[in-house]
Amino acid sequence: MRHNKKFNHLGRQSAHRKALLANMASSLVMHKRINTTLAKAKALRMYVEPLITKSKDDSTHSRRVVFSYLKNKEAVSELFRVVAPKIADRPGGYTRILKTGFRLGDAAETCFIELVDFNETYSAEATAAAKTRTRRSRGGAKKAAAATDNVTDAVVVEETAEGAEGEAPKAAPKAAKKPAAPKAKPAAPRTAAPKTSGAKKVAPRTAASKKA
Repeated sequence: MRHNKKFNHLGRQSAHRKALLANMASSLVMHKRINTTLAKAKALRMYVEPLITKSKDDSTHSRRVVFSYLKNKEAVSELFRVVAPKIADRPGGYTRILKTGFRLGDAAETCFIELVDFNETYSAEATAAAKTRTRRSRGGAKKAAAATDNVTDAVVVEETAEGAEGEAPKAAPKAAKKPAAPKAKPAAPRTAAPKTSGAKKVAPRTAASKKA
């Protein structure tokens, strides 16, 4: 019987479940965000958050205790050197679960589990900046920019007017007129050439031709 045993066994034996959670916790510490099923993410949150709290005390004993759970030297170093200073002021709730829908094939509910302090999108500064950017403020900024543009345009117009009063307007030089081209003379009417008869003209015989 399993009375009062409320944690999720994840369909695995005890050794398999511990190895699974150790690997997932190491991946979460190294990559700061992993994609998994919702049931595994909830089990991982209960597994890894006490280890993150333990990392606030950087001592040999704390490192050995965390190593007994993670079984990974690189993950332990990352946890104590990088993650611990970032979450030093947070009293708990180091992870966040974001649902991403259902997995194809078995329709298991999937999600992201991430370390809260390593997500810049949901940081306090980003949320504060998002709250200040409203439609009204954006409209006011546009109106202020338009007002400044109008002021600068008025200043430019005044300066150009003062410059025009100080200097007399110079008349633009007129372009010299080009001499008109001479008109072409009318062509003479063509006269018909006199028609000649079909007989060929015979050259007169000279004295040389007579001797020949």
